[in-house]
Amino acid sequence: MAKSLYETLEINENASADEIKKAYRKLARKYHPDVNKDPKAEEKFKEINAAYEVLSNPEKKQQYDQYGDSMFGGQNFHDFARNQGSNVDLDEILRQMFGQSGGFGRSGFSQGGFGGFGGFSEPDLDTNAQITIPFDVAVLGGKQHISLNNDSFDVKIPEGIEDGQKIRAKGKGKSYQGQKGDLILKINIAQSPEYTRENDTLTKYFDVPLKIALFGGKIEIKTIHKDITLKIPQNTKQNQKFRVKELGVLNRKSGIKGDLYLKANIILPKIEDLDEDFVKILETKLPEK
Repeated sequence: MAKSLYETLEINENASADEIKKAYRKLARKYHPDVNKDPKAEEKFKEINAAYEVLSNPEKKQQYDQYGDSMFGGQNFHDFARNQGSNVDLDEILRQMFGQSGGFGRSGFSQGGFGGFGGFSEPDLDTNAQITIPFDVAVLGGKQHISLNNDSFDVKIPEGIEDGQKIRAKGKGKSYQGQKGDLILKINIAQSPEYTRENDTLTKYFDVPLKIALFGGKIEIKTIHKDITLKIPQNTKQNQKFRVKELGVLNRKSGIKGDLYLKANIILPKIEDLDEDFVKILETKLPEK
C-alpha cells in the first residue's frame, strides 16, 4: 500500500514521532518561502506542512496508515495536492478527510499566508539556557538542580564534561499543542580554589613540612577522587611536581582518565617557634647560597 506522506517528509513508515518532527523541521526550513525563492518552494512547503499535520497526530496517522494513498484517490500526495490548484485550502480538504479533531490552524493555510520565518507552522520548541556547575561536579559527574520558568528539576552532568559543552534535558523546553521541546544547557564550570584543569590533567599544590622536604617521608593527601599516601624523597624542592596516574579528569571520548600533578609547597617554620639553641646553630651553620 502506497503511503506517500512519508515520502513527502523523506522518512520511512517506521519513523518515530521524534524522527518525524526532526524531518519536518529540516524540510520546512529548507522550503520556507521566506528563505527559498524557488517558485515551487511554496507548493512544496504546503505539502510538507500538510504531511506533518497528519503524521504528527496519532489519530490521523493511524487512519492514514490503515488506508494509505487510497484516501487521495490512489494518487501520491504530491499529485493530489497539485491537482487541487494553487489557491486551494488544503487545510479544509484534509480536515474533511481526517476529521475535525486536532485542526490544521497552526500551518496557516486557511489564512493563505505564512507570516515571518520564526512563526511558520510548528515553532521551535527547544529552549537555550546556561548554568554554572561546581568544579568537582564537572570532574566527577553528578546531578545539578535547576530552577527555570517556574519549573524545578535535576539534570544529569556527565563525568568529565568540559567548559562550554552543551547537554540536552528532554521535554524541558517550551510546550505547543501537546508537544514539548528540549532544554539545551550550556555548561559553565566554576573555578576551584584547589585545582587547575588543562584538558584531562589536574594540578594541585600540597603542603610539605620543611623536615619532610629535607629528610623525606610520607604525606596523606586528599584528592578529588580519593585519599592517597605520597612518598616524598629527600631534598624536595619548592614547586617540585609529583605525577599520580589516572587521578585527573575522564576523557569522554577515550574513556581514560588523565593524570594528577601534585606540586610541593614547602612550609617553613617560624623562627620564634623553634628552640633558641637550635636557631643559633641554624644561623651559624646554614649556607648562605
